[in-house]
Amino acid sequence: MKRKLVIAVPELTPAQRSLIGQITAENGFQTEFYETEEAALPAVQDAEIIFAFAPELARHAPHLKWYCASSAGVDRFTDPSLYASKDAVLTNSSGAYGITISEHVIMMVLEVLRRQEEYRELIRMHEWKRGLPVRSVFDSRITLVGTGNIGQETAKRMRAFLPRRIVGVNRSGQNPGQLFDQTATMYHLEEVLRETDILVLSLPKTDATFHVLDAAKLACLPDQALVVNVGRGSCIDQAALVKELQNRRLWAALDVYEQEPIPKDDPIWDCPQLLMTPHVSGDLSLPKTVELVVKQFLEDFERYVRGEQLTHMVDRTRGY
Repeated sequence: MKRKLVIAVPELTPAQRSLIGQITAENGFQTEFYETEEAALPAVQDAEIIFAFAPELARHAPHLKWYCASSAGVDRFTDPSLYASKDAVLTNSSGAYGITISEHVIMMVLEVLRRQEEYRELIRMHEWKRGLPVRSVFDSRITLVGTGNIGQETAKRMRAFLPRRIVGVNRSGQNPGQLFDQTATMYHLEEVLRETDILVLSLPKTDATFHVLDAAKLACLPDQALVVNVGRGSCIDQAALVKELQNRRLWAALDVYEQEPIPKDDPIWDCPQLLMTPHVSGDLSLPKTVELVVKQFLEDFERYVRGEQLTHMVDRTRGY
């Protein structure tokens, strides 16, 4: 009887499905593709591998050995009670999303600094108004909290705008790829924030990152600083940020929020000096992202069949 792989990644192209099917069949696996979590649910009862972004599938897979999440963030996958199989390991697709998310960051930063939301509204109202004061990434002091794939790809793109400096903040203080002008540990975050014009957060959701940017740290930022969050909404005290925006002291560009979808009566909807997108910076809408997710899965699949350590292993106790 063939070993079974269940895939529920609807964004895969026919060519990608064919490639995965060919490689997995050559290694003795029967591969089944599904468009939804609901459709895949009956099939995971005897699955050895699942490749999807549907945590509930793990609850119904008693023979599961490996769950490959097609996402970079895996906070929905870390609860030990989720897994029917105690032998299951978890990997993610971190490393595949840096291009699309970093481009989203650049888009948001430029939209805010160049006042594009206001100009767009003026054009919509058929008003010809010019001269809104704008700012530049040039000579700005940029801080990237999180120096993984997303932070590194963002640093590469920010560099082209000739900022004054790019500071990376992480747990270790190390400088991956020497992409940052300087680095600091989270212990020194308040000190770094005082010298920051553009702040970008790309942190996972863990106990350690909860409200990393709280009211006290928001207060450290200079007047009119821009806060960008493309990691997880839990990393910012959203109520404290709302107050700063309502007072027009800070600007923000948010792709993630403390509660998603955002409740209809949440004050965040009506904040001034805020650009919002609905958690789309890191989805699978960019073909290049899907290509990289598939590449990483197949690389780890080949390691799996050889009995080797998987590259993108997640420590479920740490959350990444």
